[in-house]
Amino acid sequence: MVTLAHCHATLSSQPRPFLNAVALAVMTLSWGAMAQTPPATRTASPASEQAPTELGNVVVRAHYDNSVGSSDAASEGAVTASLLANRPTLRPAEVLEFVPGLIVTQHSGGGKANQYFLRGFNLDHGTDFATYVDGMPINMPTHAHGQGYSDMNWLMPELVQRINYRKGPYFAEEGDFSSAGAARIRLVDSLPQGVLNVTAGQDGYRRALVANSSPLSTGTLLYAFEAVHNDGPWDHPEDLRKLNGLLRYSVGAGANRTSLTAMAYDARWNSTDQIPLRAVEGGLVGRYGALDPSDGGRTSRQSLSLDTQHTNAWGTFKFNAYAIHSRLKLFSNFEYANDDEPDNAGASQFEQAERRQVVGMAMSQHWTTQWGGFETNNVIGLQARHDRMRPLGLYEAEGGERTGVLQESRVRQRSVGLYAESSTQWQPWLRSVLGLRADHLQADVDSAMAANSGQTSASLASPKLSLILGPWEKTEYFINAGTGFHSNDARGTTVAVDPVPPLVRSKGLELGLRTEIVPGLQSSLAWWQLKLGSELVFVGDAGTTEANRASKRQGIEWNNHYVATNWLQFDLDLAASQARFTQDAPEGNRIPGALEKVASLGVTVNDLGRWHGQFQLRYFGPRPLIEDNSVRSSSTTLAYARVGYRFSPALKLDVDVFNLFNRKDNDIEYFYASRLLGDTAGVDDRHIHPVEPRTLRVTLSASF
Repeated sequence: MVTLAHCHATLSSQPRPFLNAVALAVMTLSWGAMAQTPPATRTASPASEQAPTELGNVVVRAHYDNSVGSSDAASEGAVTASLLANRPTLRPAEVLEFVPGLIVTQHSGGGKANQYFLRGFNLDHGTDFATYVDGMPINMPTHAHGQGYSDMNWLMPELVQRINYRKGPYFAEEGDFSSAGAARIRLVDSLPQGVLNVTAGQDGYRRALVANSSPLSTGTLLYAFEAVHNDGPWDHPEDLRKLNGLLRYSVGAGANRTSLTAMAYDARWNSTDQIPLRAVEGGLVGRYGALDPSDGGRTSRQSLSLDTQHTNAWGTFKFNAYAIHSRLKLFSNFEYANDDEPDNAGASQFEQAERRQVVGMAMSQHWTTQWGGFETNNVIGLQARHDRMRPLGLYEAEGGERTGVLQESRVRQRSVGLYAESSTQWQPWLRSVLGLRADHLQADVDSAMAANSGQTSASLASPKLSLILGPWEKTEYFINAGTGFHSNDARGTTVAVDPVPPLVRSKGLELGLRTEIVPGLQSSLAWWQLKLGSELVFVGDAGTTEANRASKRQGIEWNNHYVATNWLQFDLDLAASQARFTQDAPEGNRIPGALEKVASLGVTVNDLGRWHGQFQLRYFGPRPLIEDNSVRSSSTTLAYARVGYRFSPALKLDVDVFNLFNRKDNDIEYFYASRLLGDTAGVDDRHIHPVEPRTLRVTLSASF
């Protein structure tokens, strides 16, 4: 008999203004927990009660933990390490493409945050998709290069244990930037064996990774170190140089564990920014050329984080705290020449720079009670964060050197979120999840222009409700509704002219189902709708995001994961969406960059004798580039493939091919005005960043 095994897991010097809030929350949690009658045992989650699926004659471990009974929405799920290990990634952040319907691209080099698309959003570098690694938030509010900036180039995919993902504002735990969705990445505490990976590829790609864990005192010490160099296919080599390290000490396992993690990362690179299509067609530069070779950047990140959870008399208590220091210097030129220097192609270069310190924490208490004779799982939690940017600026530049100050600020931004959620099993076929979240944001902006300095604050409450019906015939049904929010750049809330609100509400609705009626197949279908009080739109010629009109999106998603045999798995994800501004304007109501169609097909071969492999095909379709829909992007289709051979239990070889069919598509397209040499004024044009041509990489992996 064959069993499809489903593993289920739950992921999960403060500044002076936070002390009172934290102390009050701790006392509230403690009093609330003690006021409950401690249950003798805690009832298992629905996922842990789910019976194994009968398949055939071998034991198959699921790559996705999306079984009936494992989630509160059809679009919620989890990815396990077994699938992560099999799929090739061109960039570290592409691990997020395991979230169905999410697309990861790049438009400015391997050291800059990626471009993300999901549910009809051009998310730019983050905006409305929240990402966490071991509880640390990755999105950066009030960032030099755009609100919600999410740089994940420091992530080492080999250390990812699990990705839990959610979509929509239906979950009380998720706060800022999570209206479209959220992903919580959990890293491993230990490795069964040491790992040494050496990769060589075309265009000067070199990577070395060493990682291992060993017992130390009563716990386990994990270390990992990564070094990367890449020139890419660009006429002016990218010359990416990246160093990355992790040190982690963990004690315990399962429901009672603690880990302390230190990470450090540094990268520098030459940018490979988008270029005008007319410059390529006119022969001024090649498809992989650059109009300003001095564009580039340097970034660094250091963090220390504590993550712990343990059982107590009332249930489970979770706590994490983190401190992050990051820096960024980014030189960009999207307009090239200007009126002041029409004969200087580098006259419009600018620098975006910041130095940031972040401290924060999150804690929650989970417990089970009987309410009117019905079993209820409860959680109450607190999240607090303080960002300090000194300085945060936009500068004039030329040739990769700063020449003047356009805007410079010092910003302190504080946020506190309190949430509570109760899941009640009313009948064997009916469960409800009721949640409420309250958020407060404060910011102090000290601008070089006194008129733009000031203080701002805002609060809002976000109710959530989910109904889960079934299962009947191995099929369950979901109704989800809730409100959420995203924050705006604090500098925009204090400007003297046309300030924006600090917090912008979102409202979401989802109807869905999940079924396992076909043996070996997990299939889910969801229709969703999302309204935003103000849209964050990327402004191509300024290199940042700006608040825009209110918007409405709706769409449908169909996700399928099929285990055909013990060595063969298929994944098929399809998504279609529609996005519109809801406030009329003469220029039109389409949202630039709003993705309309996404498709992904994966075939995974695992342990077929000594062989293994993976094929991944992804498609994202045309989208409007301006509000009246008169200019649309082309579609992009990319295929990745891996063929691997294991020489022995300790040695294997993987051959990865990216852009297998050598498509000449684009990672990104924008439409705005730029000025080349000889232009008497700015010319509206498509600006493209091409996908990399067919690229081969070979990795030799040794265990020790």
